[in-house]
Amino acid sequence: MDDTNKKGQRQARLLGELKRRNYLSLEAIARMFDVTIQTARRDVMELESHGRLRRMHGGAITIDAISPEELRHRRTHNVGPKEQIAARVAQEIPHGAAVFLDTGTTCETIARALVRHRGLRLLTYSLRIAAYLREATDFVIAIPGGFVRQVDGGVFRETSHDFLQSFQFDMAVISVSGLDWTGTLADDDPAEVEIVRTAMAQSQTALLAIDGSKFGQRGLVRLGPLTDMDIVVTDHPLPDQIRDQILAAKVRYIQVGT
Repeated sequence: MDDTNKKGQRQARLLGELKRRNYLSLEAIARMFDVTIQTARRDVMELESHGRLRRMHGGAITIDAISPEELRHRRTHNVGPKEQIAARVAQEIPHGAAVFLDTGTTCETIARALVRHRGLRLLTYSLRIAAYLREATDFVIAIPGGFVRQVDGGVFRETSHDFLQSFQFDMAVISVSGLDWTGTLADDDPAEVEIVRTAMAQSQTALLAIDGSKFGQRGLVRLGPLTDMDIVVTDHPLPDQIRDQILAAKVRYIQVGT
């Protein structure tokens, strides 16, 4: 077998492993295929150039960590509570603020609730949100460059972290895939978690928007404790243990629909 065929088979197996695991470090790829770190990096860079995966610091991540079926379910599930949450989040954002807005169905609903605001300066890595707000508002809108995730229009690349570091936000509005019973926030995509952590570090206020269906769920990648947030907006009572934690940390807790 010539080197071209060997490389093609190796890269096909790499994509298969990424589909199963969602993330692989360069070290893991090198061990898995008995190649050097440099060869693993070249494979990752070549596959990224063809839009087959996304690079991130020290490794690679699958293009679509969330299935289209799961996203369709999220868009049609808990619509009423999400709209209530979105309306309340919009009240927390002053006109003229600099805002980071996460991706996902909850944040898409929040974007729709912001159309009556004036003078927002907004950064998002969701093409769906950016396109909607471009049509509906005169906001200043920034998005990072990179590959577009087909399933939801998220934009990612290895340098997204560096891009965000040049910004300062009055508020970072975050959504997650799960909040487990220990009070730990998590999401399904390592690249998303890295972007969110960077945005939170650049923000004066971090606001979590979360509906009750996410309670008790464990996402794939740990974001951090709920106590890292400054404001939590939800439609559902928090369990006493978690609520005690955030109140002790002086996190504002807002429950809509009560």
